Amino acid sequence: MAENGELILFEVRILTLMLLDQETCTRALETRDARFDGVFFVGITSTGIYCRPVCPARATLRKNRRYFSNAAAAERVGFRPCLRCRPELAPGFACVDAVPRLVQAATLRIAAGALNGRDVDGLAKSLGVSGRHLRRAMRQELGVSPVELAQTHRLLLAKQLLTDTSLPISRVAFASGFQSLRRFNALFLDRYRLNPQSLRKSRTARNAVQRADSVRLMLTYRPPLAWDALLAFLGARAAPVAECVFEGGYARTLSIDGHAGVIRVTRPRAEGVLQLEVTASLLPVLLAVVARVRHLFDLDAEPDKIAKHLSSAGLVMKERGLRVPGAGDGFELAVRAILGQQVTVKGATTLMSRFTNAYGEALVTDHPLLTRLAATADRVASATISSIAAIGIPKARAATIHTLAALVASGTVSIEPAVDVRALTRQLLEVPGIGPWTAEYIVMRAVHWPDAFPASDLVLRRNAGNLTPSELVRAAAKWHPWRAYAAMHLWRR
Repeated sequence: MAENGELILFEVRILTLMLLDQETCTRALETRDARFDGVFFVGITSTGIYCRPVCPARATLRKNRRYFSNAAAAERVGFRPCLRCRPELAPGFACVDAVPRLVQAATLRIAAGALNGRDVDGLAKSLGVSGRHLRRAMRQELGVSPVELAQTHRLLLAKQLLTDTSLPISRVAFASGFQSLRRFNALFLDRYRLNPQSLRKSRTARNAVQRADSVRLMLTYRPPLAWDALLAFLGARAAPVAECVFEGGYARTLSIDGHAGVIRVTRPRAEGVLQLEVTASLLPVLLAVVARVRHLFDLDAEPDKIAKHLSSAGLVMKERGLRVPGAGDGFELAVRAILGQQVTVKGATTLMSRFTNAYGEALVTDHPLLTRLAATADRVASATISSIAAIGIPKARAATIHTLAALVASGTVSIEPAVDVRALTRQLLEVPGIGPWTAEYIVMRAVHWPDAFPASDLVLRRNAGNLTPSELVRAAAKWHPWRAYAAMHLWRR
């Protein structure tokens, strides 16, 4: 482990970043407060282990504790993950503006596997900066380099797969994003003082029975979670050939970097846990799949913190744990928003089903409904405006979809969580046929911006007291920076 002085330097930097003082972390740890799960980690100097604040292990002396905002920072100075509380299962840290936008964007992309087989300079270029600048920014804000953060994500996913699945170790390595089995074995041993085979043998009793063609993983969240409300929202807007809600769960097709398959998400009886089942065809992009599902179900939200802020600002909330649903695919969600202009939710869903049938690639699955992938921007951009209009929409609206598809296909516009929200909003508003409501809705769900607020929405205006858009904007100012959650509560009324 690093010298004590370096640990204290990390601790000061990290606690300043989190806006949490050491006493707050200490209280959260000693009460096992689930609200702080994933917000910070604690390293125990006497054992060399780092834990989640909800770890069931016996309390340690305060002088032996060091606090970190992320697992990579703890691992960088020599701590290894606890086998009891399993840091790989901790929810993410999703505070608004918790770190500068550049670092936040890079962190999101790295968590989704942006450095698997690719270098830091390529990631930096996609973010509009130099590799040197990105490395410096991440060191300054998180205390780790981009590569170190990526390695931690890979290792923790591998640890989860070794513990919870019966996948062969070679498949665990490649599913976690490693490019060689040799490199995986060496890094796992160096970081965790264990070789993968030893961990697998010691945890065999916990390996779940799995289908041969799929893998099941646990995804954690901070309770409460309004699961039924989340499924109802997604189900009402699902294009049946690509996604569906079934009794107690959600399923959809996914295509990432040329790998296609099906995911299923259900909630077991255990509080704070969802179960994700992924078909084997998606294993090469498992990091990206997990990141996308966490985004889709808003699993990194801090519901108590959000609820406290909104209620103190006068919003009446009739349901606890309401989340902002994300998107399985950004372009797909954007098309759904355009099709939803001036029509009912049911009408827009019908149009989206026709659109996906027309432009989504066929996919053979074991699910009777899920037969197509979401339409890609490339396919739609190569279609004619007349053929798009043939699904039953005006040519002007078809032209809007075609224009947006061309921009996304060319790389001019990127619709994903890691983009600059303000820049994307400007780009969307420049597309003929996209107004403030559509742009805000896209940013709210596809980019998952927690402060997005489609103030011109008729239902929001009515449920807020029949306000005009400008009146609603003024009324919603006190809900900043969680206006997207306020919108969900207003819609649920």
